[in-house]
Amino acid sequence: MAAMWNKLKKAFLLKHSESPPLATPLPVESPANTSPRSSTSLCRLSRSFSVKSSYTKTCAICLMNVKTGKGQAIFTAECAHSFHFSCIASSVQHGYHDCPICRSKWKELPVQFPTSTAGRQRNGGGLVRVSLHQNPAENNAHNLPLPLDTTVISPTPEVLPIRYSDDEPLTALSADSTSSNTSDCSESVTVKAVAEFPAIASSAIVSKFAVLVGVRAPSLSDDAPNSKRAPIDLVIVLDVSGSMDGSKLSLLKRAAQFVIQNLGPTDRLSIVVFSSNARRIFPLRKMTDRGRDDAIIAIRSLSANGGTNIMEGLRQGARIIHERREKNPVASIILLSDGKDTYNLHYINEPRTPSNQNSNMSRQVLDQLNIWLNPIRWGNQEDETETRPINIPIHTFGFGTDHDPDIMHAISDASGGTFSFIQSDGLVQDAFARCIGGLLSVVAQELCLNVKSVSSGVRIESIPSGKYVNDISQEGKEGVIEVGDLYADEEKEFLVYLTVPVLSTTETNGGLATTSLLDVICSYKDVVSMEMREVECRTVELQRPDILCSADLIPSLEVDRQKNRIWVAEGIAEAHEMAEQGNLDGANVLLKNRRSVLLHSPSAQAGDGLCIWLEAELNEIRERMVSMEMYQLNGRAYMRSGMSSHSWQRSTTRGSSTSQNTQGDSSSNTGQLGYDTPSMVSMVTKSQTLNFQNHPEQVERANKSCVLSSKP
Repeated sequence: MAAMWNKLKKAFLLKHSESPPLATPLPVESPANTSPRSSTSLCRLSRSFSVKSSYTKTCAICLMNVKTGKGQAIFTAECAHSFHFSCIASSVQHGYHDCPICRSKWKELPVQFPTSTAGRQRNGGGLVRVSLHQNPAENNAHNLPLPLDTTVISPTPEVLPIRYSDDEPLTALSADSTSSNTSDCSESVTVKAVAEFPAIASSAIVSKFAVLVGVRAPSLSDDAPNSKRAPIDLVIVLDVSGSMDGSKLSLLKRAAQFVIQNLGPTDRLSIVVFSSNARRIFPLRKMTDRGRDDAIIAIRSLSANGGTNIMEGLRQGARIIHERREKNPVASIILLSDGKDTYNLHYINEPRTPSNQNSNMSRQVLDQLNIWLNPIRWGNQEDETETRPINIPIHTFGFGTDHDPDIMHAISDASGGTFSFIQSDGLVQDAFARCIGGLLSVVAQELCLNVKSVSSGVRIESIPSGKYVNDISQEGKEGVIEVGDLYADEEKEFLVYLTVPVLSTTETNGGLATTSLLDVICSYKDVVSMEMREVECRTVELQRPDILCSADLIPSLEVDRQKNRIWVAEGIAEAHEMAEQGNLDGANVLLKNRRSVLLHSPSAQAGDGLCIWLEAELNEIRERMVSMEMYQLNGRAYMRSGMSSHSWQRSTTRGSSTSQNTQGDSSSNTGQLGYDTPSMVSMVTKSQTLNFQNHPEQVERANKSCVLSSKP
C-alpha cells in the first residue's frame, strides 16, 4: 500500500498545474505541532485529491488515462472515482473492497472474468458489477424469491486453491445427544429368505434351485429429525455451456434451488459449473439458513456459453469430495449435462455409421474411460494409504436429446450411481427431487449380505446381483453381496442359485425329511448409533418327501416375480446391444418374446404389480425403437436409464415423465413398483406441488407426456 500511496502522490503533484482552479479550497486541519511548510504541503495534497476525484482522467491503479472511448471499460464507483475495470477488478480479486483513493467502503464491486479466447468460453465471461450484500433477506422484506434471470455474482471470484481443504467444519455431536439418539433407535433392517418351491423329491438332484434373499430398510417419516438419517456431503456439477442458454438454464437454476432448499443444516453442499472449463462457484458449506441463501445467490449468478468439458467438471467435483478435511457419512455427486464432451474422448463422439454402431463402447473406449475415471475413483494419488477405490456415487442426468447416454451411463455405473434421462425440459426439478429424496434418507450403510451353505452337498452356483459386487468362496459354501447404502423403506432382493443334492439318510427333522439350505446374515452400520449391527434370518429349509404332492409344485410368487425382473432386465440389455448394431427388427422380436414369457408367468397371471410395470416398460421401449431415428433420438437414452435402474434396483427418471405408476388394481400389487421409495415419492410430490403453484402451464404439459402404462 505504501508504494501505491507514493504513486498516487507523484501523479497528483505532477499534474497539479494542469488542474482547473478551485472555487473554494477545502480546509485542512493541521495539528498544533505541524510546521507552516508542512501544513501548506498537506493543503496542496488535499486540493489535489479533491481535484483528481472530480476531474482527473487517470486510473489510480495503473496511472494511465481513463478517458472513455479508448478501448477499455471504465468503472465509476459510488464515491465518483473512476478506474479501468480490469485494474480495479484485479484489486478487488485480491481482497480490497474499498476505494484506493478515498478509502470509502463500496456496496457494489466490479468483477471481471477472463477475456482471452478460452476465457470467453467460460461461464460468466465479461464485466459485471455486483452487489455486496451480507444477507439477501435484508433487501427483501417479504422474503420473496428473486426472478430466475436475476444475475447476482459472489463479490470475490474464487481463486482455485491447491487443495479443496476449505470445507466448513462439521458440528460436533455432544455425548448426550449421541446417547439419546442411540436409545431412541428401535427399528432395524429386516431380512428374509424364501425358497422357490416348498419341497423337492428326496431322490432328486436339482441345479439352479432359487432362493430369494432380501433386505428392507426401516421407515423414515417426513417429519423425522435429521439425526435419524445420515447427513450428506453433496457436490452438484452443472453444465452451463452455450446450449444451456435460455429456458434450460432457467429450469436448471430452479431445480438446483429446490435441492438447496431441501438440504438440512447438517448437510453440506458445493457447486461446480463447467462449460469449456470448470470452476467451483461455491465451497463445501453447511446448509444453514445463511448457507442456503449464499448457495442460491451463487446459482442465480449462472450464465451459459462455451463448450462442454464434462471431464473437467467431474474432476473438480471429485477433488472437493476427496480433499475435504472432514467427512459426512454420505457423499455423492450429481452431474447434469445436455451435450457431449467436446474436449475428451473425442472419437467416442464421432457420428455413428452402420460400421461403427457399437464402436462407442469398444474395448479401446472402455480403457480410455477407465483412465478418465481413475482420478475420480481413487482421489489423491499421492495418498499412499489408498488401497481401494473410494465410493463416490455419481448420479448422472442426461438433459434433452443431444447428450451422450452411453458415456453418462458408463460414468454412473463405474461409480455406483444411477443414470436418469430427462427428455422434457420441465422435469429437471422432479428428476433432482427423486434423486435427493433417496440421498436424504440413508438409514443404513456398509450393508453386506452373507449367505452360507448349511448342509453337505449344497453349493452356491451363482448370484445374479446386477452391479452389486458379489463373491462366492470356499467352493460354493459361502457367498457375499456388498450392497452399501440403503434408503429408508428401500428393498433389495437377490436370487441365490443352488445345487441341491440327493437327501442323505441323516437329514431328518422330527421324522420329517428336510434339507437345510442356507443361513443368511445381514451386517450394516446404523447411521444413528454409528455402530455395526447384525441381523440373522432363520435357516432356509426344504422338505424332502419321497413323492411330491400338488402343493409342492406351486412356486413362490416372490421368487417368480424376481425371476421376471431379471429376465426383463437381461432382455433390455440384449436388445440394446442389437440396436447398437443396427438390428432393430431383431431387438423388437427379442423384447416381444420376453413380454410373452413374462405374461405367462405365475406372478403375472396372479396380477402382480411389478409384472404389470415390467410389461409397460417393454412396450414403451418398443415404441421408442420403431425407427433408427427414433432410437437414436430418445430410445437409446431411455434404455440406458432402465438398465441403470434395474442393475442397482434403484429408481431413475426416464423419458418424458417422472411418473412410474401403472394402470391396474393397486390392491393386487405384492411389492414396490419401479424401485421408488416413500421418501422419493414424497420429494417428487413436493416438487410437483411447487411447480404447479408457480408454473401450472408447465405441469399441465408434463402430465400429457408419456407414462409407463400397461398396453395390450
